[in-house]
Amino acid sequence: MRVLLADDHDLVRETLAAFLLSEGFAEVRAVPDLAAALAEISRSSPFDLVLLDYQMPGMNGLDGLSLAQAAVRAAGHATPIAIISGTTSRDLAEAALGAGAAGFVPKTLASRAMVAAVQAMALGEVFAPLSLLMQEPPVAEALAALTRREVDVLRGICEGKSNKEIARDLNLQEVTVKLHVKTLSRKLGAKNRTHAAMIARNSGIS
Repeated sequence: MRVLLADDHDLVRETLAAFLLSEGFAEVRAVPDLAAALAEISRSSPFDLVLLDYQMPGMNGLDGLSLAQAAVRAAGHATPIAIISGTTSRDLAEAALGAGAAGFVPKTLASRAMVAAVQAMALGEVFAPLSLLMQEPPVAEALAALTRREVDVLRGICEGKSNKEIARDLNLQEVTVKLHVKTLSRKLGAKNRTHAAMIARNSGIS
């Protein structure tokens, strides 16, 4: 996967780029502002994902997102664009998603969750932390409400296994595993299995 990362904070930009590369990303092009990001979008082959810092020079709130989206269209690409931010709020996350962002990613997100979020967005999923988007019971309470079998299935999801593989490991029917995935996702307030895995990993389940 090829990622374009735009952030004016040198340490954040370099650290995140190095971490993504160490996790197997083929290329992470790192630039310091929106103007440089727009230039990269215009002259480079398509990226799998563009990450824009919400508060870097040139962004002017979510106007920068619109400019990047226009640059992607002008280049004839369909690259998803996400917002990363050190400032987080439910209103900001909803505004970003409402403006067409592929996700809203707090810089405080745990490393493993950050990688999972970037991978998911590059593959076409939409990401935002559960805590920013909805009023749900605390994660600890939600996890405690899972049955033993649901926890087993959730561990399989965290390991990247398919429903078929989980069914084989647990000696269950695949349709049963699918039902468990649906039920545990509802209990956790997860939008999909990737989101469920993020919640579990951040809570120490893996």
